[in-house]
Amino acid sequence: MLGRDVVEIFQDRGHEVTAFGHAGLDVTDGPRVDAVVSRLRPDAVVDCAAWTDVDAAESHEREAMAVNDTGAGLLAVAAGTVGAKIVYPSTDYVFDGQKRMPYLESDPVHPLSAYGRSKLGGETSVAVANSRHLVVRTSWLFGTGGPNFIETMLRLGAEQPEVLVVSDQVGSPTYTRHFAAALALLAESEDYGIHHVAGGGSCSWFEYAQEIFDQAGSETRVMAARTEMLDRPAPRPAYSVLASEHPDPVVLPHWRAALAEYMAERERVVAPARGPA
Repeated sequence: MLGRDVVEIFQDRGHEVTAFGHAGLDVTDGPRVDAVVSRLRPDAVVDCAAWTDVDAAESHEREAMAVNDTGAGLLAVAAGTVGAKIVYPSTDYVFDGQKRMPYLESDPVHPLSAYGRSKLGGETSVAVANSRHLVVRTSWLFGTGGPNFIETMLRLGAEQPEVLVVSDQVGSPTYTRHFAAALALLAESEDYGIHHVAGGGSCSWFEYAQEIFDQAGSETRVMAARTEMLDRPAPRPAYSVLASEHPDPVVLPHWRAALAEYMAERERVVAPARGPA
């Protein structure tokens, strides 16, 4: 989801972009990473490669670490060698959710899951490897380039009259197009370090699902559940809303407005791809 929007947004802002999928550049292959970055000599490297399957990471932590930590570090080293910045998208899951107030960049980290540990490892590796680093934490990404919670809800709503969604996890849904634009702004800056950038406002997954069905005009009922009822492999932070202590932070639209923008966009991109019903 994010990589596609990053390419489009950066190009729209006048940047020359060279993009690689996994087949073109395995970020865990150090010599290949060095060779590609040395040849291209970019001004900035944006690391959108990531293991994002939170539950699968619990039983595949080594593989998640290889991409989210080792691979990120290799990219940061290669970028630093040619004098390039490294932009590393990270996650609210580096926090344990016990604060119950929006997390700031300086707040202590304590990931609960293998995924969170792998992304925190990546943050550290990137910061150590390249002083010109921008670590950008975000929350609950959704976009038209891949599977996401919105599409899951709409699919389930088309198959059954009600869905069960947790109501005791709170975060900020973030549209990948908005987040990609924030990454571009930060990549153009010299404001190195950690940044928190997420959709405005906050909600539980339950409230999020209700808004999805409301905007879709669906009569699907949303039933509230507690986290322990769903028995997921990976623990999640109960509260992972992000805020920024930077004097001039990047501010994104409210998540409800972002959802409306996505719903309009999916009619152009997602719905035609599904074909006729």
